[in-house]
Formats: sequence, structure tokens, C-alpha cells
Amino acid sequence: MTTSDTIPADPIARFSELLGAATRLDRSVLPEPTAFTLATVSPQGQPSARILLLKHVDDRGFVFYTNLESRKGRELLWAGRAAMCFHWQLLERQVRVEGTVEQVSDEEADAYFASRARGSQLGAWASLQSQPMESPSDLDARVAEFEARFADGPVPRPLHWSGFRLVPVRIEFWHNMPSRLHQRHLYERDGSAWRTSLLYP
Repeated sequence: MTTSDTIPADPIARFSELLGAATRLDRSVLPEPTAFTLATVSPQGQPSARILLLKHVDDRGFVFYTNLESRKGRELLWAGRAAMCFHWQLLERQVRVEGTVEQVSDEEADAYFASRARGSQLGAWASLQSQPMESPSDLDARVAEFEARFADGPVPRPLHWSGFRLVPVRIEFWHNMPSRLHQRHLYERDGSAWRTSLLYP
């Protein structure tokens, strides 16, 4: 039986090891090892969830990028809190993260945007994310508009597109076990340290 003394002390290092293991799996069986579910909530209390890709993780938190004017962008800016869930079925592992959110610096956002494929950069300008669209041709026309606008040079990052860092206050590691007697290790922020405990499955 696992005891609290055996729980690794650093949840970020533990997460990074799991992510590394997922990344090393064959992409034919796990195409997007960085995929996670992001949950947000509206001012009316309506939760919503969608799949995103993690772009960076370190001791400061978990970083992802989006259109700030999208539904998730607006809800993140309004609530300042969110939750994420990673599930790697082949590893029989799940990680749940809850915490506050903050925007990344302009320098971080600029650097990541510059690393994206040009088509994705143009898409960030062309898409009025989460807004109604009458016809697919509307999006095609907007892509063509920005292709022409930036034809002679690099595509700059639009001001409405940036990143968020989820600063964790609670991280739970779940490991599938026989008879549904799953292992659950909980980390809760306690000042600059982490308090650990075991949870019943």
C-alpha cells in the first residue's frame, strides 16, 4: 500500500516525467501527447470545456495560447481561474490541475507566435474566434485578406492573441489500478511548498 511518505515532493517534476513518457509514445497511437481539457466558467456560472495543447510547463505553471476574444479567453480574463485535465490512456494516468490564470508577457507571446507556421499565424488574424459565421467562404475571404496584407514580410502577433499561464494551487495524479482501486495523490499549495495527501478512489 502506498503511503504519503512515498509521494514525490515536486508535482511539476513529476508531471514533466509523465509528459515525457507520453511524448515518447508512438504518434500513431498518441498523436497529441500535450492535449488537455481546459475548463472555464462564465459570469452566469455556466462551465464549458474544450481540448487545447500545452505549450510550456515550469515551476511558474502551465502555458497555453488562444484568442483573447474567444469564449475561453473572455471567461479566463473574467474569472481569473481555470482547471485542466490531462489523460494518457496508454499510460493509465490522469493529471488534474486547478489554479489561477495570468497572461504571459508580451515577450513570451511574441516568441511563441513567431515559432508558429505562417498559416497558423494568418489564421490568428483571420478567425473571429467563437463569433457566428454565415458561410465558410467568409473565413476564406478573411484569410486571403491577411495573406495580401502581410505578403511582403513576417506576420506580427495580433494584440487579441496571447497566452495564459495556469498557476497551480491543486494538482492531482491519478493512476489506474485493478478493481477500480485507483491511486490518487493530491498536492495542495501551502505557501511556497506543497502539502501532499492520499485520496480514496
